Amino acid sequence: MGSSNRLFNRQRTVHEILGGGLVADVMLWRRGNLTMGILLVTLAAWVVFEKSGYTLLSLVSNVLLLLIGILFLWAKSAAILNRPAPPLPELYLSEETVNEVGAFIRAHVNDILSASKDIALGKDARLFFKVAGYLLLISLVGGLTDFLTLGYTSLVVVLTVPALYERYEDYIDSYTILGYRKMQQLYVKFDSKFVNRFRKWILEKQKLS
Repeated sequence: MGSSNRLFNRQRTVHEILGGGLVADVMLWRRGNLTMGILLVTLAAWVVFEKSGYTLLSLVSNVLLLLIGILFLWAKSAAILNRPAPPLPELYLSEETVNEVGAFIRAHVNDILSASKDIALGKDARLFFKVAGYLLLISLVGGLTDFLTLGYTSLVVVLTVPALYERYEDYIDSYTILGYRKMQQLYVKFDSKFVNRFRKWILEKQKLS
């Protein structure tokens, strides 16, 4: 499908738009095990927070205390009984992963700061109304649900919608563009029938006055 049949006439793929790195791989299920792990861990955390009444700090502290206690007793008993020490995975965060995540965050934060500056200086009224609309929507949604539920739901959306769009983008783009063109045609008809008549009526009133 050519770029003219893509939304916004874009030239890049979804993977490239999302940064093309680890974050994009996770969001588009290129690393399915990692994506599924994130969803399962966050689901478990949501259930624990919702049902147990734990706070994040108390839960993390208790889990770490239990884990450290088990590993400590295991290591001591293994030394006494001449048994192997507890098997621990290689805990290492590569510089490449840190750089990819950092570059992704930096790019998006810079975009937000640039947009915020334009809004604060009154340079982009359209962007102002768009951001105000989004904030109002977030406020309304936040009033209907709690932060944890909203956060988990948002994560599920982020990890499913881009992947579904990439898989069915030909159909989604074609139907969306078709719908957009239909809306444009309806707007032209509405403008010619009602808006222009209203403008003419106002001009006639002004001439009579």
